[in-house]
Amino acid sequence: MRLNTWKIAYPLLIVLLLTNVLVKAQQPNIVMVLTDDQGYGDIAAHGNKNIKTPNLDKLYENSIRFTDFHVATTCAPSRSGLLTGKYCNTVGVWHTILGRQLLAKEETTLPQLLQQAGYKTGIFGKWHLGDNYPYRPQDRGFDEVLIHGGGGVTQAPDYWNNDYFDDVYFHNGTPKKFEGYCNDIWFGEASKFIMDNKTKPFFCYIPTNSPHGPYHVADAYSKPYRNNPEIPNPNFYGMITNIDEQVGKLIDKLKKEGLYDNTIFIFMTDNGTAAGVKFGKNQEVVSGFNAQMRGTKGSPYDGGHRVPFYMHWPKGGLAQGRSITELTSYTDVLPTLLELSKVPLPSGLNIDGKSLVPLLKGQVANWPDRVMVSDVQREEFLVKYKQYSVMTKDWRFVNGKELYKIKEDPGQSNNLFDQFPDKVAELKEAYEQWWKRVSVRAEKFSRVIVGSPYEKVTALTAHDLHVGDEPYPAWNQNMVRAAKGGNGFWALESHEAGRYRIELRRYPKESSLAVNAVAPAGQAVPGGSPYKPGKALAIQKMKIKIGDRELEKKVDDQQQFARFEVDLPKGDFDMYSYMIDQNEEVYSAFYVYIERL
Repeated sequence: MRLNTWKIAYPLLIVLLLTNVLVKAQQPNIVMVLTDDQGYGDIAAHGNKNIKTPNLDKLYENSIRFTDFHVATTCAPSRSGLLTGKYCNTVGVWHTILGRQLLAKEETTLPQLLQQAGYKTGIFGKWHLGDNYPYRPQDRGFDEVLIHGGGGVTQAPDYWNNDYFDDVYFHNGTPKKFEGYCNDIWFGEASKFIMDNKTKPFFCYIPTNSPHGPYHVADAYSKPYRNNPEIPNPNFYGMITNIDEQVGKLIDKLKKEGLYDNTIFIFMTDNGTAAGVKFGKNQEVVSGFNAQMRGTKGSPYDGGHRVPFYMHWPKGGLAQGRSITELTSYTDVLPTLLELSKVPLPSGLNIDGKSLVPLLKGQVANWPDRVMVSDVQREEFLVKYKQYSVMTKDWRFVNGKELYKIKEDPGQSNNLFDQFPDKVAELKEAYEQWWKRVSVRAEKFSRVIVGSPYEKVTALTAHDLHVGDEPYPAWNQNMVRAAKGGNGFWALESHEAGRYRIELRRYPKESSLAVNAVAPAGQAVPGGSPYKPGKALAIQKMKIKIGDRELEKKVDDQQQFARFEVDLPKGDFDMYSYMIDQNEEVYSAFYVYIERL
């Protein structure tokens, strides 16, 4: 009888102790590390016997681990939900290019709320929610900003010729040269930010661009993984080991400065693995490790969106290793951090997420059996029923025709669709209700605002073109060099009526290259191939089209640009650009600069 009483009383005592500690903790600092394209299986602590991640393993051992935590299936969508507490489709982010990665300007973000509550806020790494006003991180609540452009180093919005080493990044909107590897820069500058703000609460967001491709990393990191048939991409693992090293250094710094105990330290990733596993024809693992899951980045199966999420906060009582198996989501991060930071959640935000604080306190019994959805869009406009998974704690309903008991079948290989018609009907209806909620922006554009006092010159790139049914635009610098990609329009809004100067270019200003010049090959880069030489063009004229107005100018081989002046009313407009060669072949201008005179 006494033993049974103790079995009941002990869990209750743990709950009371955790609740008391969480309530008494002072307003905490927050460090959130978000890696790019690293999957759940790309950590040694999760059972991967080939990768070396000693610092992440130690963090795993001493953290609260959410083991059924889900994000979106690609980069920008996950970031948008993480920072707003809403499903990515709801906030206008369902792709990584085409302007569909711009976080709707009406949305409120986590850094804005923390900033308003007295936090100093900084971002170091990959933003990927917009490179122009009003979508830049400095427009969305960050005091200190150090980022590359677009969705990755080497993409069109990134500084010309960046290659992960000794790059130029955007510091509070201004290009600045750095020496060293990208991850080393992000963590090093984040550390400086923390030291500069250690007497006040801070939110330090470190979304690395690696291990996203191209897989550039120093040989010292990739060499230990070479010549092993069980490792599909040695450079990919090497990049993760480099991140692990930087995480360890940052934690040591926090401890040395006496900041560690009252810092919520979060580690997570943005989607399933991109290069950590290879499957055979029958979905069997040929090489790598995926923690028994089916699918990778961009997949509706769990391997596409189930990711690690660790939370460590000694002063808040969150320093004892413990796994939480309840179904949780990237939309839960905002309400959770606000509650832990004693920052009120404004009424009217209508978020999709739920605070995880009850689970952190050990109050599992009252946690509801939630229904969540992750889908794969990557389209110009939202497409209903396109690659999706409806999730509960026990079930996965995939693509409208597959049903899996996920605890019994983590590899999602035994389709039970025909055996459980009632469950299928239930989850079908759940999808319909979810779609009504998240498709409100399906026909809307997030428009870049030009002529604003907050961004004197707007630098547009082909990365953000809306191309309709044409091929993808030139979203990366190798495509720019090769003059490849579909044409379309930029969705814009003029801040106020006036005269505007519009400059069309094939190459960005910093390149100093003429329209018809051949961009030289890039420098050798560890772990990868240098930029390829550009394609020679014979552009003879350039043209812009805004509404029913068309303006055209001739160009010669020495010119870097064609410049136009046009009167614009205040409000929305779509702008097309054309570079036309001697054979009347038409290309988009890959770079456009707009300024109100």
